Amino acid sequence: MAWSGEHPDGDMPYLLAYSLGDGENGPEGSAIAVGHLLRANGLSIGDTVTDATLQPSFPVGLLVQGEQAVVTMPRLNAQCPVPPEWLAAVGVRGHAYLLFTTRPWPEAAPGRPVSPEALAAFAGDEETLNASAHALLPARSLRG
Repeated sequence: MAWSGEHPDGDMPYLLAYSLGDGENGPEGSAIAVGHLLRANGLSIGDTVTDATLQPSFPVGLLVQGEQAVVTMPRLNAQCPVPPEWLAAVGVRGHAYLLFTTRPWPEAAPGRPVSPEALAAFAGDEETLNASAHALLPARSLRG
């Protein structure tokens, strides 16, 4: 999911990635699998923010094309539509803040609308934040 929010130095474009917890081993197994995936790709879980803008060969990337954002890493690509204000914020900053949580969020299934209040409650919850990898990802685009 993509949104932009106030930050002390202007709007910040945010991306939230999560599992639905509907894997073969349920929510607990999904959380463990996501944690392994994040660590295998150089991300730590907790309150440390990885600044991938300073690491050109970082294995996690962000492609912005049209009105879509695609987070890429070995063994996973996740794509989502982005609102115009998100595109404006990423255009100014050149990067986005990725919050990739190990905490499943089954209520936010693809195709189901999520209210801004529900998004804020989940993304801002201390349990979600503590169970997440935090990273600044440089925004790249396809060159024509």
